[in-house]
Amino acid sequence: QPQLVESGGGLVQSGGSLRLSCEASGFNSRIYTITWFRQAPGKSREGVSCIAPRGVDIDYADFVKGRFTISRDNAKNTVYLQMDDLKPEDTANYYCAARGGIHTCTDEFTQGNYLYWGQGTQVTVSS
Repeated sequence: QPQLVESGGGLVQSGGSLRLSCEASGFNSRIYTITWFRQAPGKSREGVSCIAPRGVDIDYADFVKGRFTISRDNAKNTVYLQMDDLKPEDTANYYCAARGGIHTCTDEFTQGNYLYWGQGTQVTVSS
């Protein structure tokens, strides 16, 4: 059964760092584009960062550029999101999602394109 499991969330002070992991199982995640999304209380879910299957094509939302770094280890079926210089406005539930068929980060934040979703991991940044 295809599954994505996020981990690594927690409580951190403003300016701190966290590394999220998204581990895939039950499908060949190596050929899927993986994207991180987040949803804060009372807000719509929004795209954060995307990484294509080979890890060459990467994109970030403007509000995380220069602070977050996405990477993947296909041998471990895992995608990472290194989050540095965290701000209170980064507080949200972070989800990873996988889509096939488009092996780039083109139109990566259109949520309807994603086949598999994780349950999310909570990130809370205190001021």
